[in-house]
Amino acid sequence: MNRDTAIPPDLILGTAMWGWTVEEEVCFALLDDFYQRGGRRVDTATNYPINKNPADFRRAEKLLATWCSTHQVADLEVIVKVGSLNNMMTPDQNLSPSFLMICAEEYANLLGDNLACLMIHWDNREKEEAIDSTISSLMKLGENRWEIGLSGIKYPEVYARVIKAHGLDSLPVELKHNLIYSDYERYAPLHPCADFIAYGINAGGLKLGASSYSSTASLLARGGKPDAHQNLKDQIASLLSVFAQDYPGKVVPQQMNQLGMLNAAYHLGISAILLGPSRVEHIEASFAWLEQLYSDDYTPLYEAMKKLEV
Repeated sequence: MNRDTAIPPDLILGTAMWGWTVEEEVCFALLDDFYQRGGRRVDTATNYPINKNPADFRRAEKLLATWCSTHQVADLEVIVKVGSLNNMMTPDQNLSPSFLMICAEEYANLLGDNLACLMIHWDNREKEEAIDSTISSLMKLGENRWEIGLSGIKYPEVYARVIKAHGLDSLPVELKHNLIYSDYERYAPLHPCADFIAYGINAGGLKLGASSYSSTASLLARGGKPDAHQNLKDQIASLLSVFAQDYPGKVVPQQMNQLGMLNAAYHLGISAILLGPSRVEHIEASFAWLEQLYSDDYTPLYEAMKKLEV
């Protein structure tokens, strides 16, 4: 990839852990810092945080709306994923035209001019007629107001046919993409008509070294195992050691988040990266690392990472 002509991907602030492992005051501090750095795109969902506590259903979006109202901000570009009916980690959803109409009105009132996209979330349906009805409804509701998007689609080939029939292109589509797992190839039918947003870039909060995990670590909160993927971590350690020797003048990444950003930023099919910071310094580090990736050439490391055995 030519670093001189490539366009850096957008950085999007994620809210999946807000009101769960990220406390309210930290959420507001993250928004303050992200906004001051010029960040405008924010991602949320009806069911965030997905912590199986019904009392927290829709809490993340409410925190976001409170910040916007308090600071009288009207120039964010908020993506709201809709359809999920609870935050219990179940696939229960409603994407009927009537329910989408309710969602559209609700979020237009809640976020005002900050609403930029309503995104279909966790759709396991296969019937083309039902999917067409959902897309048609969102197109009508969002005309001249906001985009429509996709996230967590089980049958991308069906969506591709419907989207093509409606003449849509450049739809924002969120997909998991990290060194352990990527949905990019599974979403191949959508490649011609999507702008892909990579999430989960830090592999759920997996640490590269032997550092201990805090009690609020997202990996533990989501049921992950700290000792998982030890073989991959060993491969990465060896790879970074060789990279440091071969390119002594380059900054060597030390964290999974840095490698995940590199893995997404240098991927030609990905146009944006969804961050999940839990501290303000994480935002500062992410902006600085993205600048580093585009002021220097890390193509050799990117190509080497493709050969890792997961």
